[in-house]
Amino acid sequence: MFQLFLKGGPIMWPLVFTSIVALTVVIERAIFIVRERVRRRPELVGEILSHVERGDVEGALRAGAGTGDFVARTLVYALANRDRAFVNALLQGAARELKRFNQGLPVLDTIITLAPLLGLLGTVTGMIRSFGLLGNRELEAPTVITGGIAEALIATAFGLGIAILALIPFNYLNARQEEARHELEDASNHLELLLIKPEKGYEDPLFNR
Repeated sequence: MFQLFLKGGPIMWPLVFTSIVALTVVIERAIFIVRERVRRRPELVGEILSHVERGDVEGALRAGAGTGDFVARTLVYALANRDRAFVNALLQGAARELKRFNQGLPVLDTIITLAPLLGLLGTVTGMIRSFGLLGNRELEAPTVITGGIAEALIATAFGLGIAILALIPFNYLNARQEEARHELEDASNHLELLLIKPEKGYEDPLFNR
């Protein structure tokens, strides 16, 4: 295996580095996703919304204090800053949580694009080196060229392998981020509907049914 690696040329070392970075990000993100799933407490979110529906905002803040659930934490942050700018606080809290889910995804996205290009670069430089031997060993030229091209393609195969293996967790992590976004949107919309009431003197048919 190591001999095959050496035959791929010097570009194999940057490819190894990208594979290590990708593996590190995937492991860290997997731990993060598992930890967030363990901390999820949908019943606490429902309890917070129930307190708000009864007009007990302070009770909602006490119920969600120190929670590890990212949805409940967003609602608590918005309620704690409701007097200053409720909608902005709600958006800010959601954006802060989504940023945690987005960490590492730009790195994986870059590696998915970069690895095949590095592999292609290794193939091109390997072919240049192979054709450069044509004038020095005329009798063995066909063997030299075909063998050199075969070795040059190792870099492309390695780069494509890295991109393919990184693409699977990348799509999975994107799906988890979208799932978190929908959960935050649902809870935020519910909280906003509970807090925003019609202005005094304005008759809204939705509230008069």
